[in-house]
Amino acid sequence: MEQRLDVRLDVTGADGVRLAAWEFSDPSSSDPSSGDPSSSDPSSGDPLGTGAGGAGRDSAVLLLHGLMGRASHWAGTARWLAGRHRAVALDQRGHGRSDKPADGRYTREAYVADAEAAIEQLGLAPVTLIGHAMGALTAWQLAAKRPDLVRALVISDMRASALGAASQREWKDWFGAWPVPFASLTDVRKWFGEEDPWVERPTPARGEFFAEVMAERADGWGPVFSRRQMLSVRETWVHDAHWEELAHVRCPTLVVRGLDGELGRAEAHEMVRVLPQGQYAEVSDAGHLVHYDRPDAWRAAIEPFLDGIAARA
Repeated sequence: MEQRLDVRLDVTGADGVRLAAWEFSDPSSSDPSSGDPSSSDPSSGDPLGTGAGGAGRDSAVLLLHGLMGRASHWAGTARWLAGRHRAVALDQRGHGRSDKPADGRYTREAYVADAEAAIEQLGLAPVTLIGHAMGALTAWQLAAKRPDLVRALVISDMRASALGAASQREWKDWFGAWPVPFASLTDVRKWFGEEDPWVERPTPARGEFFAEVMAERADGWGPVFSRRQMLSVRETWVHDAHWEELAHVRCPTLVVRGLDGELGRAEAHEMVRVLPQGQYAEVSDAGHLVHYDRPDAWRAAIEPFLDGIAARA
């Protein structure tokens, strides 16, 4: 089931693409009548920051999900962040409840421009960016491009090195192996958490992660995104290395890896070395979905860094 969110905020991204952002509230002070993505009124957004996560917060945080993700995947993180920060998560183009134009641009430049638009239109600057995987790459590319908008950065399980053509072929084969449509969400959870050939050991959190990006159709359950589009999105970064952009990130940056994730320890430490103000954190017993696998350990890894940023401010 989708996590409950509070306020939908509409953003106009690059090329006029309509993007949905979601502002979270601290659960200790949230209104029980708060809505979720299926019931919130887009016109109820509060771009001046006086609503769910508004006045009185240390700063704003923008959370950027990874490929195939959505804003609701950040709900656990955003809830505790909202106690001290204005916490906003963005459904990026092609994902969640944002537009998925069949002939739209799914380039790196478009994703960076979309995040830039969200920060400016919602009045979040100077913002702390927290990105997972693809969202982390978008975050550091934006931080390099617009240092005036970004106070700090958290990179979660994203490599700076090129992944290559073989990786892209593996993803194409994996997408083709999905047994869609699924008969039920129980089947979704079971396949992605246990039966998927990419799963080395049963991982219930992974099953839940994918259950959140499924929608019911006439013939069963399928993803809310186009797998063809996701391959196109991934094609725009897997063949290139991104070290140069990383070196141009001037703000304090925390590189976080799951012990069993996709970012190796040696590469993570090299990323920290390349970053002018880099720091390192590791979450044990976590895979690629660090914040979703181990939410308490994830919080313990990033909260001291965020507290330090707030103290500086």
